[in-house]
Amino acid sequence: MNKRSLYALALTGALVPMAANAECGKISVAEMNWTSGGIITGVTEFLLEQGYGCDVTVIPSATTTAITSLAENNEPDIVPELWPNGAPSYYDLAEQGKLVKASDAFSKGGQEHWLVPAFLVEEHPELATIEGVLNNPELVGGRFHNCPDGWGCRIANDSLKQAYDLEGHGIEVFNHGSGETLQAALVTAAENREPYFGYYWGPTAPLGKYDMVSVDMGPIDREAYECNQDTECDEVGKTAFPAAPVFNVVTNDLADREPEAFELMQHVTFENDTMSGLLAWHSENSASIDEAVVHFLQNNQDTWLDWVSEDARANLQGMF
Repeated sequence: MNKRSLYALALTGALVPMAANAECGKISVAEMNWTSGGIITGVTEFLLEQGYGCDVTVIPSATTTAITSLAENNEPDIVPELWPNGAPSYYDLAEQGKLVKASDAFSKGGQEHWLVPAFLVEEHPELATIEGVLNNPELVGGRFHNCPDGWGCRIANDSLKQAYDLEGHGIEVFNHGSGETLQAALVTAAENREPYFGYYWGPTAPLGKYDMVSVDMGPIDREAYECNQDTECDEVGKTAFPAAPVFNVVTNDLADREPEAFELMQHVTFENDTMSGLLAWHSENSASIDEAVVHFLQNNQDTWLDWVSEDARANLQGMF
């Protein structure tokens, strides 16, 4: 991320990064290689530098890269939007006292859904539940849009299609070949007001742009959920998707060394709908991540001013 362009975008060149003060030194922050991760890093960088006077270095990263670096080098100091389900060694490092969860990156965690368009539910309220969908396959186009092969959600959905007997209820399971075609199917149906039933996750741009309803799949059954994700488990079962943990993580060293920065990270949590809307804005405007960061900062001042300390708030107020 080019932070100089971020500041230039913020106040057309009028804003100059604060020099690090004696109370906050050097801090490294990972930038995950997807849009929401980049946005959280950009916001974090801005608040640390402009609010706390920290000297921030942004390190391009990804889930496996970040965890490996933390295990071997105890850095970066801060890793926003870490999905521990994709990095199980996170829990080992946390147990060893190397890492600590500062906050949930998203207020509702990572969400997975079976979705139908809201206009369909308005016309046919029964489609808000899985029973209603199964009993009226023609109303959703008689098709379920499934994840591509190799995705974790494909394993879970293949188990759930058996548990709910989609095909026995007249619903063809269409396995998409890529994430692009999976997204295109949702977008086309939403824009053309066509029947649709399929899987998607959030926070994501399509869920920020289009009005979709998460089908009520019944209660969460943890045992069934675990089995559904295990290709060697034969006892697949009906269950809703539990929220996936998504953390903002810091090293224990950072928490001890920079307690004010740690306190900030304990408050950095994005509402799921806010992030989905921000991702939609980013996509619709062909914006850069820096521009999305500035868009968030300009339009959500009450939110992020509540994240920071009183002294940092004094530094930041009036910038936008």
